[in-house]
Amino acid sequence: MIILGLTGSIGMGKSTTAAMFRELGIAVFDADRCVHQVYAGEPPAALAARFPEAVVDGKIDRSRLGSLVFDDREAMAALEEMIHPIVESERNKFVRDTKGEGARIAVLDVPLLFETDSWRRVDAIVVVTAPKEVQRERVLSRRLMDEDRFFNILKRQTPDTKKRMSAQFVVETQFGFEAARRQIRNVIAALAQIDK
Repeated sequence: MIILGLTGSIGMGKSTTAAMFRELGIAVFDADRCVHQVYAGEPPAALAARFPEAVVDGKIDRSRLGSLVFDDREAMAALEEMIHPIVESERNKFVRDTKGEGARIAVLDVPLLFETDSWRRVDAIVVVTAPKEVQRERVLSRRLMDEDRFFNILKRQTPDTKKRMSAQFVVETQFGFEAARRQIRNVIAALAQIDK
């Protein structure tokens, strides 16, 4: 089975691209959704102990947690140290299950593919991209987003140019949904030629 890493900086259209892979019958592991499920359930003891202010009614309040870690490198590192092993365990289960079902391709949708070294666990990489002005317009149209927050997020992400240079496939999203679908079909067709 070919494991395809899917990534892209904020506002590039990665979530929409992941949904298109699903529509085309490809199994997709969503790392962000996995994290949200951790926060929605009873919080891991270490997480609750390190960030007690973020626990509301027995669950992690994501906005409170975000305010505690967003501008604090040490706190962010501590959070990632707790969350990443949980995500990795779920990802490994997804890969085993998908391979067991006989799938030829599986997608790992990982926003921090390069930042967490997850790229080492995939056979090929798809980077979702768009011009900077398109990215900026998309991000700043989001609720509770402003220039400072956008800039701070970009600072923590591997630059788009570096991601594209490290990828085997690039999906450009500024041309609309149908153009993106065509590019995704081309990726799937290219991978189907590989015997693995």
